[in-house]
Amino acid sequence: MSLKTLLLRNLIRNSKITNFAPIVIQRQSYYNNNERHYWSSSRNTAVALIASASVLIGTAAKDRENVNKKGDVEAGEKRSDLPTFTAEEVSKHDSKKSFWVIYKHGVYDVTSFLPSHPGGEQIFNAGGLSVEPFWNVYGMHKTKEIFELLESYRIGNLRDEDVVDHTDDEFWAKEPYRDKRLIVKTAKPFNAEIPPKLQVEHFNTPNELFYVRQHMPVPDINENDHKLTVTIVGKTTKVKEFTLEDLKKFKPVEINAALMCAGNRRSEMNKVKPVKGLSWSTGAISNAAWRGVLLRDVLLHCGLDDDDVDGKHVILTGADTDATGAQFSTSLPLRDALRSVLLATHMNGAPLPPDHGRPLRAVAPGAPAVRSVKWLQSITISTEESSSHWHQKDYRSFNPSTTWETADFSTAPPVYSLPVTSAICDPEDGETVTVKDGHIEVRGYAYSGGGARVVRVDVSADGGASWREARLRQHAAPPARHYAWTLWSARLPLAHAPSQVEIWVKATDSNFNTQPEKFDDIWNIRGILSNAYHKIKVNLKY
Repeated sequence: MSLKTLLLRNLIRNSKITNFAPIVIQRQSYYNNNERHYWSSSRNTAVALIASASVLIGTAAKDRENVNKKGDVEAGEKRSDLPTFTAEEVSKHDSKKSFWVIYKHGVYDVTSFLPSHPGGEQIFNAGGLSVEPFWNVYGMHKTKEIFELLESYRIGNLRDEDVVDHTDDEFWAKEPYRDKRLIVKTAKPFNAEIPPKLQVEHFNTPNELFYVRQHMPVPDINENDHKLTVTIVGKTTKVKEFTLEDLKKFKPVEINAALMCAGNRRSEMNKVKPVKGLSWSTGAISNAAWRGVLLRDVLLHCGLDDDDVDGKHVILTGADTDATGAQFSTSLPLRDALRSVLLATHMNGAPLPPDHGRPLRAVAPGAPAVRSVKWLQSITISTEESSSHWHQKDYRSFNPSTTWETADFSTAPPVYSLPVTSAICDPEDGETVTVKDGHIEVRGYAYSGGGARVVRVDVSADGGASWREARLRQHAAPPARHYAWTLWSARLPLAHAPSQVEIWVKATDSNFNTQPEKFDDIWNIRGILSNAYHKIKVNLKY
């Protein structure tokens, strides 16, 4: 079943009539001058229980550690020990006072979970309805932990004749082939990181090994028909459309840049206290040579006044679409975007692979990779930031004391740059290493956002009592415009022939920012900007 078919089916079932268990999508469309698209008035509210892989795990999980006591019951299976409800009965429980949802045969009262939901009021779009169509798109929810948490709220069964088959494998039928060496975090949508040792084998990561971060299915785009719409909102709104051939008329530019997910190394922060998001290790960063045209050149061609940029934003919208029909979108401050954002068509000398935005993507070097929108379809210059869920309710900075219950996304600053970080890639944690001449060889990467250049990488094998400066392999770009990562290597001396050693690494950038030692002081509810010292333990063989 196609996404269009699913949306149509859901619209038809909008009345919550008996004998159906639909997800309702209310689509009172209006014209948004800032984004020049017809959007749903609830475009940001239908993500519901689908914001991220572990969005259901957190405060509620701690309060309900006795989940799924029966143990032998799978999520959504019919249970003889529970009462049966009709879809009409379930649909009446769609308020904060009584909030029920459906999954397969299961009926769940998640009222007490509402305060713990990180997406806030977005969950209300699923009230009295089935979450299954969304979970078919956001397949990372289908994990043991989330199923157990869901079952802990189980109150009954859905009447047999009201159960709807929501199997929609066709969402993923046209997904591209992926290299088997990638470490898969979730299959649907596909999220995978590059194995550590392969990270440091190449300065520019081979396209097939470049880490993959998707929020939705990869869109099927005919590049011959693809058009980019540019809108400059003002007293007189200016709109221009460009084909890929039109973009070739601008001066070609190549930028060597790393893209790093803001959640890279989240798994380490999670050890301090549970966070919500994909459990990335050190592999959610890769480096490439990107070729395309500068956003600045295109906007000036469209009539942008580059003396009037303060307080304005670039809204980037992709062709990837969620279960409600909302397209992925985020934004950047216009002044920042004019410095270096590239509209890229090529990656490492080849056309963009489907997973990385074919036929057109933005590359916002130095910013979290979420700002480098793939399958780019529209650009809007506005005094408003993007109104999308991904911009308004994610990728924002909070202090370590903020909880999901106290988080105020509307006042939290969006993350537009990345702090200095580093990681050990070879050897890997727990590996046995042969000591040669009293030394071991260590390799890894370092990176800093905002155009900062890494100026030093320090490695220690004695708990920070002494540090050995690593050899650096870098791109030639100067500080302030250095967007590539740095590969490093070090030969560490070992004293007293230990059987095991803990290796630490920290980097310093051209702004002389250095990584913090511990994750405790930078912990945050989303597990982003996880940049404390990277530490691994290895066994030694002589």
